[in-house]
Amino acid sequence: MSFSRVYIVSTGSRTGAWNMFFDTALLRLFVEGAFQERYGRNAALWRFYTWDPAAVSLGHGQFSGEIDKKRCRQEKIDIVRRPTGGRAVLHADEFTYSFFAETLETNAAIYAMVHDVIRLALRRLGVETEFCRSTPDMRRRYSTAESVSCFTASARNELQAGGRKLVGSAQRRSGSALLQHGSLPLSGNYRMLTGLLANGNPEVLSAVADRLERKTVSLADLTGSALSYDTLLDAMCRAIAESTCGAIRYLSEKELTALL
Repeated sequence: MSFSRVYIVSTGSRTGAWNMFFDTALLRLFVEGAFQERYGRNAALWRFYTWDPAAVSLGHGQFSGEIDKKRCRQEKIDIVRRPTGGRAVLHADEFTYSFFAETLETNAAIYAMVHDVIRLALRRLGVETEFCRSTPDMRRRYSTAESVSCFTASARNELQAGGRKLVGSAQRRSGSALLQHGSLPLSGNYRMLTGLLANGNPEVLSAVADRLERKTVSLADLTGSALSYDTLLDAMCRAIAESTCGAIRYLSEKELTALL
């Protein structure tokens, strides 16, 4: 698939509430056609950002009582809700992306396409990844207490390294407008989610911690060094340029907020 124009914006480090507000607002621009009217039909937008302070994001329909709000306040960690589905993610020292498009392609096709671009970017950094080729029974998984963490299960076409989940993503579609966003942990700080869970059952907490340790991986685990936001941003921009046949243009946050 190809888009006639591909736009890129980096909004850097922002609060969790602002990040989720902006993703939701950008999706609305595609739903209402304001983005297409200004920047052309068959256009796509990538946004890159990070989080300050750290935040726990909940899936759109996830029960907020699964997170220990008092502990989060003590640790100065925000709690926000994503416009997409899935389970809880601790956004602490990570590189986050969003992808927006008006498209008739299936959600699965966009999921694979976006992750393939990320795969190319990671290859530029010397990190080899592979697609997950199966999807767990999510209804059955979500019925268990251990499912509170998004990163403890991989969906089809998510990126893994050595069989361990590296990129976690979720989608929301409204008509032909689609948002996909996801997390790429720079370090293992996301695993501290276990200490922020409201479930006091030590067996459940141990199971979540074990799954995060065995089934997930960070870039620092793979490279042995701390890669910066700017390093990932440069690799992603180069990968987008490599993978698209359309023209690429960089937008500023100001240009996009003017449309809201």
